[in-house]
Amino acid sequence: MAKLKRDEVEPHEDYGFFGPGSVVWKVWSYPTAPTVGFQRSVVVEELDPPLVAAVHGTQGIYRRSRTRYDRTLRYFAMVAFAGSREVCKAADVLVKVHSKAIGRLPYGGGTYDANDPASQLWIQLTGWHSILYAYEKYGPGKLTAQEEQEYWEACAIAAELQTCSPKDIPRSRDGVRAYFARMRPHLSASPIARQAMNHLLRSELVLPPTPRWAKPASLVVARAQRIATLATMPRWMREMAGIRQSRLLDTLIVPVMKTAFALVHLNPKAELRLLARLSPSTVPVIAPMKLGIPPRNEEVLTPAEARARYGYAKPAEAHLEFRARQATRVFGDGEAPSEQGLIESQEILGPL
Repeated sequence: MAKLKRDEVEPHEDYGFFGPGSVVWKVWSYPTAPTVGFQRSVVVEELDPPLVAAVHGTQGIYRRSRTRYDRTLRYFAMVAFAGSREVCKAADVLVKVHSKAIGRLPYGGGTYDANDPASQLWIQLTGWHSILYAYEKYGPGKLTAQEEQEYWEACAIAAELQTCSPKDIPRSRDGVRAYFARMRPHLSASPIARQAMNHLLRSELVLPPTPRWAKPASLVVARAQRIATLATMPRWMREMAGIRQSRLLDTLIVPVMKTAFALVHLNPKAELRLLARLSPSTVPVIAPMKLGIPPRNEEVLTPAEARARYGYAKPAEAHLEFRARQATRVFGDGEAPSEQGLIESQEILGPL
């Protein structure tokens, strides 16, 4: 990445849904978020049978590991830092993207749909919980009680950008624990789940081509992130997935990663350069916040205010006719679903 110049960074239209001083900006701007936190979320997600069926059906994580990681991380970051119009547009097109991820479950019968509210709730909570958990373990530590309450209230705000209901978002750590306890009997480390989890733990797959002389260092970094991510996962979850790691490694990785993340966080431009290796398309989303560049309009909106202003439907109510046509193609006609949503998404989420 060329040296990032402040006057080359495009400001956002507004502060989006959170803004400076929010606990979301505090937690999601720390370098644990796009690394261990994000990797943990996408790995843990695969234990949900409908979700992993959708992932396996589209094959995106295998065919285009780097761009899939880049586009997904960009969307995560947009929700936290981008302008409200841009986020609404991304959330809207994501419904069309997910309309392609439908089909029949490979195990146990039934069907899956990536837009199903239950699947979206699982994604939302595993994502927000993983980002916070990584921040607490490898970053500054636990939030205050007031900050934690604000964090889960913010998670409910962000849920308005998904097809799930904000009312289903727990508002406390105990509530989140209770949700995962309810989900545990429904989780499964099927063969396709294990395949996906092991694949997503290979951080080197999302890095750009590396000169031969730099490959050893790159592999060391990727290995360290894998160890750090596994150390955040409950032992029962690792045993279910057949992924082994010693308690000694779990312990030793903590001071290493805490120190590394703290040093990187001292220099915003260094953070952006490192982020550019993981997710180039996420840099323009985060750069204004990191470099202190205010938006053109210094306001924070709610998702409802933004939808009313820009003319977007609630995600749960968006593109119903298009989604019905997709279902007819797949379940009625036995054809592959349209990729129209994926094609349209490139304008805002980046190239496929």
